[in-house]
Amino acid sequence: AVKSKLQTVEGVKNVDVDLDNQVVRILGSSPVKTMTEALEQTGRKARLIGQGVPDDFLISAAVAEFKGPDIFGVVRLAQVNMELTRIEANFSGLSPGKHAWSINEFGDLTRGAASTGKLYGPPLGDLGTLDVDEKGEAFYSGPKEKLRVADLIGRAIAVYATEDKSDPGLTAAVIARSAGVG
Repeated sequence: AVKSKLQTVEGVKNVDVDLDNQVVRILGSSPVKTMTEALEQTGRKARLIGQGVPDDFLISAAVAEFKGPDIFGVVRLAQVNMELTRIEANFSGLSPGKHAWSINEFGDLTRGAASTGKLYGPPLGDLGTLDVDEKGEAFYSGPKEKLRVADLIGRAIAVYATEDKSDPGLTAAVIARSAGVG
């Protein structure tokens, strides 16, 4: 059922289902949200565990996981070509409204977002604002020019209480390499 459903999603080229490990490997170019929604229509919960270009020796993908206790989320960064990175993010637990978010210099989380330093390579690290709905959820999908995933490993993504990046920030997560497609 999972394989049949995912093969109908535009942009999906191949689906491999490993029932023993409860893992589905998808090769394609569909947004993660679209694939997740299709999988959840089969009655299963889905969580992306990796993203990238199989067998690529370059770092082509990275992920930052926000693990609570109040704010949860995942930001995925995938290198489309040397001049373009695609960013997909989903968050829950934020207050409704607009929240600034950015890539900051350091992956130091000793004081949360406050210890992640300044904006990385202005204006490269400026990710704009997240629009959070009344349920406290936000989804973002879009391109970022001149951003290279390989240069981001070990830095942090910070989320702020308002549209103002000068406050200490609500939460942050370190950007880590993501290999393979999950």
